[in-house]
Amino acid sequence: MRKETLIPIGPYHPLLEEPEFFKFYVEGEKIVDAEVRIGYNHRGIEKLAESKTYDQDPFLVERICGICSTSHPFAFVRAAEDVAGIQIPERAEYIRTIIGDLERIHSHLLWVGLAGHFIGYNTVFMWAWKYREPVLDIFEAISGNRNHYGMFKVGGVRRDIKDSDIPALLKAIDEVEKFCSMLTKAVMDDPVIQARLKGIGILKKQDAIDLSVVGPVARASGVAIDVRKDHPYAAYDRIDWNIIVTESGDIFDKAAVRLLETLESVKIIRQCLKQMPKGPIDADIREVGVGEGIGQHEAPRGEVFHYIRANGTNFPERHKIRAPSFMNVPSFKKTVIGESIADAALITAAVDPCYCCTERMAVVEPGTEKVLLTGEELVKLSQQKTEGLKKR
Repeated sequence: MRKETLIPIGPYHPLLEEPEFFKFYVEGEKIVDAEVRIGYNHRGIEKLAESKTYDQDPFLVERICGICSTSHPFAFVRAAEDVAGIQIPERAEYIRTIIGDLERIHSHLLWVGLAGHFIGYNTVFMWAWKYREPVLDIFEAISGNRNHYGMFKVGGVRRDIKDSDIPALLKAIDEVEKFCSMLTKAVMDDPVIQARLKGIGILKKQDAIDLSVVGPVARASGVAIDVRKDHPYAAYDRIDWNIIVTESGDIFDKAAVRLLETLESVKIIRQCLKQMPKGPIDADIREVGVGEGIGQHEAPRGEVFHYIRANGTNFPERHKIRAPSFMNVPSFKKTVIGESIADAALITAAVDPCYCCTERMAVVEPGTEKVLLTGEELVKLSQQKTEGLKKR
């Protein structure tokens, strides 16, 4: 039997796409070992997809994740279009790009808010979530929904963006940019946040490459990968934008990448609204055909990948999904060993894994399973460390 104190984080909410289970082994305040397990929950999405039509499946896969709910439909419809060998209308490509990067903004702001809560900066939490509201209002104006937008279909999109709505949308985007710029500056210039996050939870560049991490987790470690640039799709190759890459790989850089990406997304959306061509929004696909297809999309957490095998019917014969959390979660072990237990909750959150109920944490005495610390108390430890830095 191990002599270290065991800290398990889990179980996870059954509605999440990829629940994770973390085990920390600590000596005093120092984490000396960690275990990461995934795949505790099977919702049967892939099997369900085989019993739904290609027109129904985008609504199904949209429910995989409540935060980035358009990422999976984006990849799914691209996989089906790959089988069919079709090119969707150009206007639909622009609308898809707008939806994809609006979602990136709201997802990153949500993460920044939660990160602020974990370190005891609830002002950051309230700011980030307040400034996320106008983004959700834009979604509602475009699709009628603040989440689960129902915009994607094989061959295009289900709803157009009216030309008469574009001036109001551009005005809203200007406000979002102002909010995001202010929040980015406030977070990145704060000396306490810098002291709290810099040098903590470092993922080295070679480790990021070896573990094949994706999205902001990779880019914060100096790995310049982004599906939107590496394998251009939608309208991403027709507009001007940059990949945000930093080198340190610590929590501060992971936050910086996400904040700066919100500003790049604003640039992308503004350009799309201004240069979106007129024309149809749907290629009116009646059948997908026979064959295999893949679809990728740069979700807020990183590359999401869908595979479809089609047999000529209106139902996919096989559907396979790989979400970015599957790639990013294993990197956690490289970042947490040697760190303080007060940083555990924040390092866990830094990869933005697809799970919730982080308050379901407990420090357990080995052998007896007596609870020594709850998840809420672990968050308080993190906040107390921030307060100590302020005083120093």
